[in-house]
Amino acid sequence: MSKITIYQKPTCSTCRTVIKLVEESGQPYTTVNYYEKPFSKSKLKGLLKKAGLKSSDIIRKKEDLYKRLNLAQSHFTDDELLGILIKQPDLIQRPLVQKGDQVILARPPETVNQLL
Repeated sequence: MSKITIYQKPTCSTCRTVIKLVEESGQPYTTVNYYEKPFSKSKLKGLLKKAGLKSSDIIRKKEDLYKRLNLAQSHFTDDELLGILIKQPDLIQRPLVQKGDQVILARPPETVNQLL
């Protein structure tokens, strides 16, 4: 059985709910606080590829920072957006959850059940 890795922000209620669901399942897991251990560009790109997502799919569009950086403009490439997400982790939708070669964005939290 593959271990589950939850990429999260500890103060995020969705992340805490996902962790609780995984704990209740009894499956082994680990958490990575990506504020303390930031994503490398290649790591985040790899997770997104496994999830079938683009950088624009995981941007928190309701954040003031999103508006201040004018990220709604379509002129950003996926690679440019990826770089912005690395520098501004508050913009990343969370949590990203990995089990083996599968990765999902666990929003809503119950979507983590796909991996359990």
